[in-house]
Amino acid sequence: MALSQEVRARLEPDAAQIIARYPHPVGDYHVGVCTNSLCAVMGGDAILADLHEHLGVGDDEPTPDGKVSVEHLECNAACDYAPVVMVNWEFFDNMTPQSARDLVDGLRSGATGITPTRGAPRLCTWKQASRILAGFPDDQAAGGNTAGEPSLAGLKVAREQGWTPGDDAAGSGPSGSGVPPAGAAAPRSTTGNGKATT
Repeated sequence: MALSQEVRARLEPDAAQIIARYPHPVGDYHVGVCTNSLCAVMGGDAILADLHEHLGVGDDEPTPDGKVSVEHLECNAACDYAPVVMVNWEFFDNMTPQSARDLVDGLRSGATGITPTRGAPRLCTWKQASRILAGFPDDQAAGGNTAGEPSLAGLKVAREQGWTPGDDAAGSGPSGSGVPPAGAAAPRSTTGNGKATT
């Protein structure tokens, strides 16, 4: 539905103010490299430096073809897959400098079949991602692989030990050993769906 001239005139000042907050254009594929603690130790700093050199751009600066920009991120909240790179806020896990180069080269060449490691079933452009982040509906939210073995390892141990949410005994023993402190109630066993059994 097209907006009337009156509505456009009313919205334009607000739109101009919002647009002015984001003065640097980004590439069709905005690549964020995490360099926070674990990602840095696992190679995030090397990946970021390598991509800057490989692409010849600085932070938030798009390549001359407008396809890729690189951002220095402080945390993707995905330490179990470090080092992590995000493309338009979709995860690419366990990266190396070479796999990151291959990724951006593929994005620049228009290669098909580049899919996130987890999350959405396909990669979209920054313009499409901006609409999704703004709350417009998409068909990506219910698809893709959202959790893998590293993320679920703690849940597996908890189920094996019979721990459930609210158990004071879970992990509260010496050095997080899972040994309950003296006087603590024994952990309840659970069914496969996490519900306590008697």
